[in-house]
Amino acid sequence: MAHNQNSAINLARLLDKSIEVKLAGGREIQGVLKGYDQLLNLVLDEAEERLRDAGLRKLGLMVCRGNSVMVVLPSDGTEAIENPFLTNEAML
Repeated sequence: MAHNQNSAINLARLLDKSIEVKLAGGREIQGVLKGYDQLLNLVLDEAEERLRDAGLRKLGLMVCRGNSVMVVLPSDGTEAIENPFLTNEAML
């Protein structure tokens, strides 16, 4: 587990907490961060993939390769909001 003081992202504060990870290709994973390294490879426990049809698929313990990780955010304290830039015409 790396604890680089010069890193742009501080994952140490998220260890053993629930996080959401967005991967290249549009996959979204939620799980408990158990470890990471300097390449942003993530070890998640109790991982679940959020499917596009609003379902969940349980994955268990998994590794997310750092080169496919696009976004990492804590699960607690976040919520989805409507896109304020969509116009009524675009919603139709």
